Amino acid sequence: MSKKISHQFQSDKLLEKIQDKSIEPSLNQIKRMVSNMNPSEIAHSLESLPPQERKLLWSMIETHEEGEIISELNDEIQKELIAEISPEELIEIIADLELDEIVDILQTLPEITAENILAGMSQTDRKRIQEALVYPEDSAGGLMNTDIISVRPKHNLEVVMRYLRAQKELPQNTDQIFVVSRENVYLGSLPVSSLLVSDPTLNVRELMETETKPLQVEWSDKDVSRLFEQNDWVSAPVVDEDTKLIGRITIDDVVDVIIEDADQNILGMAGIEEDTFAAPARAARSRILWLSINLMTAFIASMTINLFKGTIDQIVYLAILMPIVASMGGVAATQTLTIMIRGLTLQQINLNNLNWLFKREVAVSIVNGILLSILVGGITYLWFKEIIISILISAAMIINLISAAIAGIFIPIILRKFNQDPAIAGSVVVTTITDVIGFFSFLGLATIFLIN
Repeated sequence: MSKKISHQFQSDKLLEKIQDKSIEPSLNQIKRMVSNMNPSEIAHSLESLPPQERKLLWSMIETHEEGEIISELNDEIQKELIAEISPEELIEIIADLELDEIVDILQTLPEITAENILAGMSQTDRKRIQEALVYPEDSAGGLMNTDIISVRPKHNLEVVMRYLRAQKELPQNTDQIFVVSRENVYLGSLPVSSLLVSDPTLNVRELMETETKPLQVEWSDKDVSRLFEQNDWVSAPVVDEDTKLIGRITIDDVVDVIIEDADQNILGMAGIEEDTFAAPARAARSRILWLSINLMTAFIASMTINLFKGTIDQIVYLAILMPIVASMGGVAATQTLTIMIRGLTLQQINLNNLNWLFKREVAVSIVNGILLSILVGGITYLWFKEIIISILISAAMIINLISAAIAGIFIPIILRKFNQDPAIAGSVVVTTITDVIGFFSFLGLATIFLIN
């Protein structure tokens, strides 16, 4: 923990030094600070700087350190920095990275750029990378690394230990050795902890574990991260359709998936896809699409209001009060939507429990609707001294909160059916629905009961 705090302190001091406008920062001081930081802390510093300061810091990093740092950056900043690097230089930078890290970087690049980089690599490296690129980025195959150690079940532990000592170094996060047949079919695993403390004359077959099933290469990264979380794995084998061992996934890759997924969900709720310090032009391009969609939905809500123009002209109070109904419905729908997106992401929601969740959300909306309707009705009466309007806004509030629960439950399910991300499109759709129903219910009731 103290080491982590120390690194964070160094990162904060570096940012303070680079961004201090009162003095001209000493380049030598910055270089010394950078030399005492690990790649992840430097990557964090790069992500925390505006574009100009980011370029300054990047220019001070040694070439042999750039690969590890690039692999730690988010996709947007990776693209920004790589755009300034020639293919020849990029090949040198990423040469010492693990296979899955190289694949991740290549998958963020334009196809022509990735092909140029592959063309400059050795035939062996190019073949390994091309095999990994076959699998989608968000699959187990896209996450896996091929740095695996496997043994046969017939060997005794002494032979296995000699084999391990013959390696220059073990792959990172090696907590188990995989057991395969002569045809490379996955049979089980041998924990390193068992290997170290067991009788060396025992065979691998006597100690290997077979209960845990391997990951299928086509499984999604979300399924993989869920299994790692449920089983507390450090690493797991990946097999193809013939159950042949082709790679492994380690916990560091899974943590990256979890963080990236959470990051995308947070940004997706607002329809944003940019880094924190993106240039104004890039940020504007990222946001304009969903702002435009929201503008169209706002016109739909306005058209609903226009249907009751005559009613509003006769009773001006309605124009003052109707945003309350729509706003409360929008917030309630977003709450239910957030619960649904979380449940769908964690794969907690299925056909068996959806009915219970739907009834729960409707019950919650009814309870909250009654309580809030009493409150808003009382305030409305004290404000305008109109008992009918107070009753109507209370009724509209209950109607809209129930509609919000229904929309929040079913909109993300419908969006998923059409292969749309509910985290991105959901909030726009549900708020439009609650705005329209809120205006329509309040103004419609007012038209029926107040206008002759």
